Amino acid sequence: MGNLIRSELFKLRKDRSFWVLSWIILAYALFVPIFQFFDNGPQYSTGIKIYLNALAGNNYITKLVPCILAGFFISSEYSIGTMKSMASTGSSRERIYVAKFIAFTIGAVLLSLLYPVMNGVTASLLFGFGDIPQITEINFLVQTISLLILYAAAFASIMALFAFILTDSGKTIGLSFLFFLLFDSILQALSARFSIFETVYDYSVFKLFMDISKVNLESGELLKLILVPILTCIGFGILGYLVFRRKEIK
Repeated sequence: MGNLIRSELFKLRKDRSFWVLSWIILAYALFVPIFQFFDNGPQYSTGIKIYLNALAGNNYITKLVPCILAGFFISSEYSIGTMKSMASTGSSRERIYVAKFIAFTIGAVLLSLLYPVMNGVTASLLFGFGDIPQITEINFLVQTISLLILYAAAFASIMALFAFILTDSGKTIGLSFLFFLLFDSILQALSARFSIFETVYDYSVFKLFMDISKVNLESGELLKLILVPILTCIGFGILGYLVFRRKEIK
């Protein structure tokens, strides 16, 4: 099992799509605060304020960018025969799935962290770190980054399910994009008319993801923000395994 995970992590490090996406996000994360600095001067903002804005702007990066990685890192391995080669070596489908799922989730988390972290670091160097009323800045950073990791993993589990179902990189990327662009709005519209959908929406990762940047969270809110992505990741992870176990590997 350990060898399979190391093999998948090695493939992740060598994956061109992962590095192309990483460099694009990194360039954007560096460009935004540098542009603001030269356009508005050193008194324009603080690092922590720009970090908060980056968390809000990270919504589509977390939901969409890893979809591209899922298409190339998971689905494309069906078409080029890599999955069949892995299965022919004697590794069980359970081990293959877990190794692939872990490596992809790590890749998705890294892509999701890159923009807010690098944006905040660059802005802090240019404008100064700043402060947040009523909370210790280090505690806030640990809280938001930890929650971002959990939600990135939850969204990654949904993307992985699409990838294992469709087994085609183009279909995986296209349908995943449509799902993450439209599902939130559809669920929100349904919740406004039907109480059952309101409950589903209130306890969904799609809504709660927007709350991770809140400064003052009550213990009940924080517990919900922690448990929902964990349960989502486990649930979709199990669904993905059930699909992969029954899927014909060609």
